Amino acid sequence: MSPMSFPTAPDTHALEHGDTLAPNFDANGLIAAVATHADTGEVLMFAWMNAEALAKTLATGEAHYWSRSRRELWHKGATSGQVQTVVEARIDCDQDCVWLKVRPGGDGGACHTGARSCFYRVIEDGKLKGAG
Repeated sequence: MSPMSFPTAPDTHALEHGDTLAPNFDANGLIAAVATHADTGEVLMFAWMNAEALAKTLATGEAHYWSRSRRELWHKGATSGQVQTVVEARIDCDQDCVWLKVRPGGDGGACHTGARSCFYRVIEDGKLKGAG
């Protein structure tokens, strides 16, 4: 297996119960990824990964994502200092979503807006509270 390819599960049973990592990338070659703080459990961010980002994350122990807007690999924190050190990586039952438990570096933030979490707004009565 090359560092940027993963096997395909032979059947649903193997996908859901086997011990082989066989990520189920979508038609665009992406898989959803959620990062939570390893110590607090706080949801920090949601992003996408392609095979290269997932492979680099697993190989380096630091989160890498795929930027759909920039169409490039993104090493989280490379410019901001908010490098996400992976404490644990999990994958869901049908292997189409990755969960990273991370410890963020720098000021501990995760969002490009400067917020600690990308989920800093609450939807209430059809409006966003905490926006700003």
